[in-house]
Amino acid sequence: MVDVLTNGMSVGKGTRNEADEGPGQSVSVLGRADVEIGDREGGTVRLRLAGDWRHHAVRNVNETLLAFQNQPNAEAIVVDMTAVDHLDTAGAWLVRRLQAAMRAAKIGFSIEGADEKEKALLLAVPETLSDGREDKAAPEPLFHRMFAPTGKVVYGVYDDIVASLFILGSAVRGAQEKLEKNARVSPAAIISQIDHMGVRAVPIIALMSFLIGAIIAQQGAFQLRYFGAELFVVDLVGILQLREIGVLLTAIMIAGRSGSAITAEIGSMKMREEVDALKVMGLNPVGVLVFPRLVALTIALPLLTVIANFAALFGAAVVAWTYSGITPDVFLGRLQEAADLSTLIAGMIKAPFMALIIGIVASVEGLKVGGSAESLGRRVTASVVKAIFVVILVDGLFAIFYAAIDF
Repeated sequence: MVDVLTNGMSVGKGTRNEADEGPGQSVSVLGRADVEIGDREGGTVRLRLAGDWRHHAVRNVNETLLAFQNQPNAEAIVVDMTAVDHLDTAGAWLVRRLQAAMRAAKIGFSIEGADEKEKALLLAVPETLSDGREDKAAPEPLFHRMFAPTGKVVYGVYDDIVASLFILGSAVRGAQEKLEKNARVSPAAIISQIDHMGVRAVPIIALMSFLIGAIIAQQGAFQLRYFGAELFVVDLVGILQLREIGVLLTAIMIAGRSGSAITAEIGSMKMREEVDALKVMGLNPVGVLVFPRLVALTIALPLLTVIANFAALFGAAVVAWTYSGITPDVFLGRLQEAADLSTLIAGMIKAPFMALIIGIVASVEGLKVGGSAESLGRRVTASVVKAIFVVILVDGLFAIFYAAIDF
């Protein structure tokens, strides 16, 4: 089979000249497209194209070419374009469609009489056998459809772990270099972040913890009343709040409040290419953007946990006094017997770890933001969801560890 655009085309027209159109005539005058199917000579059929082969004139030859390519009855096709006056993408597509049909039928195909512009246009127009309709791709095997999403999730988790370790290592290494060079860590940046993440979060943390403590005390008193053990509601609230609920709910609230803010701030800077500007200036983006936020979270979250514990116990004391007649003096006395120092320490140890988790996850997602607002929203959502999930997972691991060492 002869290649259409390399072996079968002649270089020049030889018979057509714009001067032949006469004075006052324009090359853009509307015309008519014609095709003449020559006689079969030795198994070769010659198609003679003539006239105006542009989109407004090729409709009348479309059906003729379709009928011919369905039943060519030839061993080779030669398309003679010497008499073509004008050609655009519509006419070139008809020729290329015919070529594709002949190639599928294993029939030789060549073009003669096309000038350089027409050859370039024919090369630019793709072949197609579907008249513009894309062929349906073969369906993926069932095995791929079942396990490919799982594989993508596993690789995504691996990438997140590597990125998180990179953020943590860069922050630690950056702090170490500052200490070695006696370079002061910017206290203004850290204090500003403590104000945003800690001080401004006190009202919502205190209110939430007050309500949680009150609800636990109310439900506990209601259930323990059947056994005549309403006093043990103090043990229930004290141990549960100081050991588990206080730090866990505080971390979840900070993940939703401050974690999303960190992702949005870093992500918006990434969208505006401010992160790249820091690199150009010779600054480490992790040291400038991430390190102050990690330090601020590590300081603020334990302090907020203390405030949450006080608020929850106060709410529980109010409900216990109202529902069960347990006075504040009795409540405090029983609380000292039920919750010792180890109970408080068991909860407070978790706070710095959860703060680091929230800050690292939020920073990783912020650095993943692309150039669109949709990407920013998606990463903020992923930051909150991942941070809350990992915080709950770490709390469960701490509970298992404490049970194993009988702490």
